Amino acid sequence: MEFDFAAEQPKFLMLMYGLIAFVAVVGGLLLLLDVVPAWFDRRREARLVAAVASGTPLPRRRKPREGLFALFFLLPTLLFLAVGLVVPAIRTTLLSFMDKDSSNWVGLANYTWMFSEDSIVRVLINSLIWVLLVPLVATAFGLIYAVLVDKARFESVAKSLIFLPMAISFVGAAIIWKFVYAYRGDGDQIGLLNQIVVTLGGEPKQWLLESPLNTLLLIVIMIWIQAGFAMVVLSAAIKAIPADIVEAARLDGVSPWQMFWQITMPSIRPAVIVVVVTLSIATLKVFDIVRTATNGNYDTSVIANEMYNQAFRYGEPGQGSALAVFLFVLVIPIVIYQIRNLRQQREG
Repeated sequence: MEFDFAAEQPKFLMLMYGLIAFVAVVGGLLLLLDVVPAWFDRRREARLVAAVASGTPLPRRRKPREGLFALFFLLPTLLFLAVGLVVPAIRTTLLSFMDKDSSNWVGLANYTWMFSEDSIVRVLINSLIWVLLVPLVATAFGLIYAVLVDKARFESVAKSLIFLPMAISFVGAAIIWKFVYAYRGDGDQIGLLNQIVVTLGGEPKQWLLESPLNTLLLIVIMIWIQAGFAMVVLSAAIKAIPADIVEAARLDGVSPWQMFWQITMPSIRPAVIVVVVTLSIATLKVFDIVRTATNGNYDTSVIANEMYNQAFRYGEPGQGSALAVFLFVLVIPIVIYQIRNLRQQREG
């Protein structure tokens, strides 16, 4: 197969224009960072030379206008936030009070539908199960890993292996675990879980079709991914415990169990809160795992997946927007709590 350069020329031109635009924008910003401060320095030197030549008192040095410089460079970011986040949030909120054609106001009808439709109530219950189990179980496993591998012989290798799932995307992890849960009616099982069941004398099952077991099995995927994150954060917190406190406790003859509950846990409490809050927010927004593993079928859908279905598959932007707003409202208290917690840590 021969490559036709003439046929592909428009694509190369677009690529060239993109590279030129990138170089122009980045180069322009770097040039401003160099030229603007240098220009102010030259102006100040010129005023000093003129003052010395005329014998007049030296002008008082003005404080650098750091606020103006910061605002200047923050303007593009603020603009992108407004266009990509604030405006869509406002529009989504407005759409949640409108009908499927986004032409008539329906008040709270979409929110009433959310809590009266049995299938959507099932979605909300699933999301509640996710947000209750994933942060607590993943944090617990992360804490166990952090304590067990702390100062172990192959600590770095063990931490790398535990953290490795974090390097995999949610979609990739869901595909991997779909093979683990795979089912074959006849012949050898290709799914690890079913093969173990068959080896032990049991009957293979279609694990992802049985509710509510399928939801719990999807939660396992999320825990497998996030336990490594919890382990890294909590391990760093454990290593930050002052050595003199640990030595004093050992001299007092405390047992390992007492050391964990009376020394380790109180010392790493802020880190535990950060991990739980972070995982709670990530769990509320979970979409990829459910979408890839079951497509939300068999009573496994969650808020983010149902929001996508309603808005883009079923042609109900009002109902999809109501789910999006509800998800946003659920995240706000967690974020506020985290901000207050961080503020108290700084003041303390």
